[in-house]
Amino acid sequence: MAFRIGFLLYPNLTQLDMTGPAQVLSRMPGATVDFVWKDKSPIMSDCNLALMPTLTLADSGQFDMVCVPGGYGCTALMTDGEILDWLRAQAPGAKLMTSVCTGSLILAAAGLLDGYRAGCHWAWGDSLALFGATFVQERVVFDRDRITAGGVTSGIDFAFKVIESMHGRDVAESIQLTLEYDPAPLGGGTPATARPEILKMVKALLDKRMGDRVGEIEAASKARH
Repeated sequence: MAFRIGFLLYPNLTQLDMTGPAQVLSRMPGATVDFVWKDKSPIMSDCNLALMPTLTLADSGQFDMVCVPGGYGCTALMTDGEILDWLRAQAPGAKLMTSVCTGSLILAAAGLLDGYRAGCHWAWGDSLALFGATFVQERVVFDRDRITAGGVTSGIDFAFKVIESMHGRDVAESIQLTLEYDPAPLGGGTPATARPEILKMVKALLDKRMGDRVGEIEAASKARH
């Protein structure tokens, strides 16, 4: 049975938020994957990798699943009426509205996470409360027809969880083996497991990077009321 998946592209997205789950979900039985933006011009990600849309917003049609990745460009989309309207239009007909990392803030700005539990990158998750969502610091958060992942690499786990929920564990594990996905991390990849000195260093770095983006998120929340 065909299952259309659409990933929203935009300037300065974090490409792994999108390419990680896209690679996994492209192996799901019956799945087709498209990449959507306002036009078909190449989109530059935040690591200088250009991404090519396959569909425009206008010709995208109805998707079964929409996924919104995060990235440095997410705050611009939180007040972009054309994008927010497209997400709102997709939601009633989609079986799943999903996100990775700070993509949940875009869904939230569209009013699609009001009253939902949601994941996000740990440094940004508290901002979800501004939009009526409850931040849950887990790698993958299921709440009804919303599935939201934590930061960046969580998107890969998210994709396997989607496949497991739709096709069962055997299918998910067979795709996992095909892709040889068996992480062997250094440890310390979350605030709870990181060494205190590393956590302090990263928080200081993120405080500098967050800069005006905090104000932009707050402004986007006020624009909804």
